[in-house]
Amino acid sequence: MKKYCITLLIFCFLPGFHEASAQAKRIVTLGSAISETVHALGYGKQMVATDVTSVWPEEINRLPKVSRNRSFSVEAITAFRPDLVLVPEGDFSKENLYQFKSLGIRVIPIRQEFSVEGASRFIRKIATAIGDKARGEQLAQQTEKRINNTLSQLRKGNKIPKVLFIYARGVGTMHVAGKGSSIDAIIKLAGGKNAIQEFSDFKPYTTEALIKSNPDIILMFDFGLKSLGGKDAFLNLPGVAYTNAGKNKRIVEMNGPLLINFSNRLPEAIKALNNQIL
Repeated sequence: MKKYCITLLIFCFLPGFHEASAQAKRIVTLGSAISETVHALGYGKQMVATDVTSVWPEEINRLPKVSRNRSFSVEAITAFRPDLVLVPEGDFSKENLYQFKSLGIRVIPIRQEFSVEGASRFIRKIATAIGDKARGEQLAQQTEKRINNTLSQLRKGNKIPKVLFIYARGVGTMHVAGKGSSIDAIIKLAGGKNAIQEFSDFKPYTTEALIKSNPDIILMFDFGLKSLGGKDAFLNLPGVAYTNAGKNKRIVEMNGPLLINFSNRLPEAIKALNNQIL
């Protein structure tokens, strides 16, 4: 009995013991997929603030925002007295992490992988950080089942359409998605082919690249298309009329947070995009 008590005391004073065992009560979430996952796990009431990209569901959109244009302020976050901050991997500098640690605030960077398996790992990682592995396992398994059901029921066409994704914030800020991006992955899962294969991630949009890729479909976030003046205005941009997408007026707009979720809403994203491109 004495030996057991000594062992227990040793574990209790190990760094991270209490953090790992206690459930978070005041959570700040930075990133739409993180926020949506925490809410889906049933911890919406524990969320005290989010970032500007976290807009769904409406309960999350109504929460205070601690960022402006994806720029985070340590002071703005700590003002909400969180006991857990969940942030996309790489978004905080080493200095930021040190500041939070010195204040006794636990920060867990979350890596997002753009795959079916990655969505499950993402859910489990967040649930573990909150302190509820059981609920995370349940949601991960439910999501996996729904993804598999969705993939088995996708519409299929005579050919695989080439899809070009353009991220826009007005005509002056336009980028296209290459290999390895979240958009590249969701296009493939939905039954399409990314029209850009020459480079990875995102690069600035050019008329020459648009014409060369000659997509069958041009995909944009709804807010991006709106920033360009809508579908008719986009069709009149230089070079668009020379593509198959322009000739057939195949300009598809979708909700941004849904399209890049790669978590519990991945089944809905796959189905919605598949319905639009096939």
